[in-house]
Amino acid sequence: MTAPNTPDVIVIGAGAAGLFTAIAAGKRGRRVVVVDHAPEAGRKILISGGGRCNFTNVDAQPQRYLSSNPHFCISALRRYTPRDFLDLVERHGIAWHEKKLGQLFCDSSARDILTMLLAEAADARVELRLGCAVGEVERTGDGFVLETAQGQMCAPKLVVATGGLSIPKMGATDFAYRLAKRWGLSIVTPRPGLVPFTFTPQDLARTQGLSGVALDAVVSTSGAKAAAFREALLITHRGLSGPSILQVSSYWQPGQPITVDLTPDLDLAEHLKAAKRARPNAELKTILGDVLPRRFAERLCGDGGTGEVESRPLRDLADKALVDVAARLKRWSVVPAGTEGYRTAEVTVGGVDTNDLSSKTMEAKAVPGLYFVGEAVDVTGWLGGYNFQWAWSSGWVAGQAL
Repeated sequence: MTAPNTPDVIVIGAGAAGLFTAIAAGKRGRRVVVVDHAPEAGRKILISGGGRCNFTNVDAQPQRYLSSNPHFCISALRRYTPRDFLDLVERHGIAWHEKKLGQLFCDSSARDILTMLLAEAADARVELRLGCAVGEVERTGDGFVLETAQGQMCAPKLVVATGGLSIPKMGATDFAYRLAKRWGLSIVTPRPGLVPFTFTPQDLARTQGLSGVALDAVVSTSGAKAAAFREALLITHRGLSGPSILQVSSYWQPGQPITVDLTPDLDLAEHLKAAKRARPNAELKTILGDVLPRRFAERLCGDGGTGEVESRPLRDLADKALVDVAARLKRWSVVPAGTEGYRTAEVTVGGVDTNDLSSKTMEAKAVPGLYFVGEAVDVTGWLGGYNFQWAWSSGWVAGQAL
């Protein structure tokens, strides 16, 4: 008879990736115990997507993930797809909708997804041990021995699904990294991803009084990992946020400028020259206020403004000056002081080096029986359901191997 604390598999972490790994393994007849120090499973699921859980993205292709090994995620994403997860959602009768850019949300509540996962786990006879902190983890000839708040546990297979460093108030720790390094696995240096930028005092002065202003923009960064995203940009009292900023933040390196096209659908130079012919007495700030948020246009121009653009009647501005104004606003540039850090970061970029893991099973190549899944791994998706899909895909392939 199997001892109560000696299952086939122990999964550390009752988040999206951990639960899905446990479900996949349990459905294959494995006896699985999931342990988590939190009192409730899936707490990050519940706060995701504004409480409605952006549970996947229909376009979750490998090129929309960052990793030091960009090919690593291909196998898992192909073997367990967004359609596979959506089929599960629909089998549970969860109403959903596509919001934009392939993002799928629950119509009602993120709790629908968690309830579904817990029902699937119960059906697979997965045992949850919540409020159960894990202390020492030892490797023996028979597998792994864990010292926990609920006693010693042993299993031949161990899955680490404890996530990254983002949102520490939710209990995020470096547990996965410490465990990986203990057994010789490399760590790609973690950093906050999908996170707002902060400004220097000088740039805060440029945007003084503009907190809350939002606009459609293309935001780009250069360098070895150049990227550009078109979505909403939001000016905050600390710097910049909004989807376009969060997206670019995962690619940004300290000291790099970000460049913003403030009028992505408009040839601004031609627009200004045409306005000069049609409305020569109009002030530049008035014309810019027709295509930009008025507060933003007024801040760019005139008394007390940033000095970036001088507002005068259009008749007093040569065409070349209008072209120069347009160029400046099509490539509005700022060097962020930094980011808001893990406190508000939605994900952690970096993690357990994929070169040390099997892309087909998520098992550590040098440590048989040890697996890493989800955000703990150096695979980070774009904003918009991609990271949940990585949790489902990486968890599913690990579950098939356990």
